[in-house]
Amino acid sequence: MLLDPELAAVAASLPRTDLTDPVAVRETALAAARAAVAALPADDAVQITDLETSGPRVRLYRPADAPAPAPVLLDFHGGAFVMGSIDSEHRRALDLARRTGFVVISVDYRLAPEHPFPAGLEDCYEALCWTVKNATELGVDPDRLAVVGGSAGGGLAAAVTLLSRDRGGPSIAFQLLICPALDDRMRTRSAATFTDVPAFDSAAVAQMWPHYIPARAGTATELAYAAPARAEDLSGLPAAYIVTAEHDPLRDEGNQYALRLLDAGVPVELHHVPGTFHVFDHVAPDADVSRRARAEMAAALVRAL
Repeated sequence: MLLDPELAAVAASLPRTDLTDPVAVRETALAAARAAVAALPADDAVQITDLETSGPRVRLYRPADAPAPAPVLLDFHGGAFVMGSIDSEHRRALDLARRTGFVVISVDYRLAPEHPFPAGLEDCYEALCWTVKNATELGVDPDRLAVVGGSAGGGLAAAVTLLSRDRGGPSIAFQLLICPALDDRMRTRSAATFTDVPAFDSAAVAQMWPHYIPARAGTATELAYAAPARAEDLSGLPAAYIVTAEHDPLRDEGNQYALRLLDAGVPVELHHVPGTFHVFDHVAPDADVSRRARAEMAAALVRAL
């Protein structure tokens, strides 16, 4: 396995992800994320506000120079559907707001296994509907709205586009999927072979899906909203920018989803980044390869919106 040198240095200190007891792992991760946010210096360039909605709690990031109304990014955090929070997503959300000048709304959706599918997805969809319904008060443009997410958040972002299309819900202009979790069947080569890679390996993926999708969770149609790679029809979805990492068990399902979107007539920009591992931009944000990836993602959002 040949990693980017800066990522290799970070990988050496990363613990293996073990989701045997997801609640215990979550509590440790949440405490660390809260402490990291509390330690950050104040940023006068972006106003940050926690808000209650008709569904999940959200955190709104408004750049001081944001236009009125501003394009808006609905951001779903990662964490294998069982951990993560608006605190763990804080750095990415803040970075997106700074780079794009857009309003970012980070969503604190319910987590499995206490709240399995479709609870988290319904929270994300409710946040979408709330944002559009309250666009004037929020100072955002509902016609320039994108969904964003990494890992499980990328899977939720993809699923929200499917759900909104099929329910006749709010229009979504763009989707940014970063190392997305899309396929619970784990039939790809990367899912089968990446058993010992940094940050998140295939064993952790195999632990993740049963926490999120309980046995006999629903019909084939319903399961496509849990694992969007199962969806038979990808037509009519918003244009996409998809990032995949070379040494990531989710690599192949992201690449295959991009190609299927193209086959369905959806504009797609696919970036496969060599020498990287799962959500490298989030785990190692100061590495040059991560900085480049974040700059390219922000530029794509600006072009799209």
